Amino acid sequence: MSCTKHGVRKKTDADRIINAALILCIDHELNVSSFTARVVCSAGTSIYEVISAALCALRGSHHGGGIERATRLLVEMQGLSSVRDFLLQRIRAGIEIPGFGHPLYPNGDPRAAQLFELLNQYFAADARSWLEVVASATKALKRKPNIDLALAVCSLSLRLPPYAAFALFALGRTAGWIAHAAEQSQSKKLIRPRARYTGPLPTSDSERL
Repeated sequence: MSCTKHGVRKKTDADRIINAALILCIDHELNVSSFTARVVCSAGTSIYEVISAALCALRGSHHGGGIERATRLLVEMQGLSSVRDFLLQRIRAGIEIPGFGHPLYPNGDPRAAQLFELLNQYFAADARSWLEVVASATKALKRKPNIDLALAVCSLSLRLPPYAAFALFALGRTAGWIAHAAEQSQSKKLIRPRARYTGPLPTSDSERL
C-alpha cells in the first residue's frame, strides 16, 4: 500500500472516531448544560443566547471541565513504571482522580466503551499505549473510565490540537442543545420551578422580649 493510500485510510479512520465521539456526546438526559439550554430558551431568548448559556454551564469543573483534567492525568500517567503507585499517592494526598466512574453507570460508561472499541478497531497502533495506561488505572482504581477520559484518549491517539477533547464534547452537545431548545420553544412555557423556605422562622418583637 502506498503512503498516499495509507494516509487516506488513516484520515478516514480518524473521521470515523471523531464522528462517533460527536454522536455519543449529542445528548445525555437533562444534564446541567441541556437543562440550562431549556431554561434559557423558555425565557424567550435567541438560539445564540441559549448556546452561550449552555456553554457556560458545560465549562464548569463538575461538567465538561473535567475533560481537561482527565487529559492532563492521562498524560501524567503515560510512561510511568507504576501507574498504580502514582494513583495511590494521589489518593493518599486527597487529590482528585478525574475520568473514572460515573454516578449513572456503576458498571461502566457505555459511551467510553464504544469509543475504546472503535479505537481498537481503527486506530489500534496509535491508541495502544494510551489504552494500556487506562487499563492499568482501571485495575488499580477498580473504577471504569467515563466519557471524559475516553474523549481524552481519542484526542491524544488522533494527535488532535490541545483542548480538542473538550471541543468534541461541546460541538457534539451543541446539536443536542439546539434540539432541546427547538422542543422547548414549542411549549411556549416559562420554566419556573417553585422553592420553599426551610430555614429558621423569624421571631416577632414580642417573642424576643
